Amino acid sequence: MARPRTKKFEYGKGIYYFNIKKGYNNNITIKRTDKKKAVDAYKQYLKNQPENCEWLGKWEGKKFSEDNFDKVEAEVAS
Repeated sequence: MARPRTKKFEYGKGIYYFNIKKGYNNNITIKRTDKKKAVDAYKQYLKNQPENCEWLGKWEGKKFSEDNFDKVEAEVAS
């Protein structure tokens, strides 16, 4: 029996992503095109579920950049 794919989309260049873990083997990937909106949304999830959040960063085509949330948050705040 074939295993189902877990990721049913392609990452878009220049878009910010983060994961929310919901239960066993269930991740929700959330994307935002604007940096400020991405940081604000991630901070809201951190308030409610800090242990279940994972910041991925900005997708550049082959890897994530801006993957340190504290630095990105400081850039947005200034």
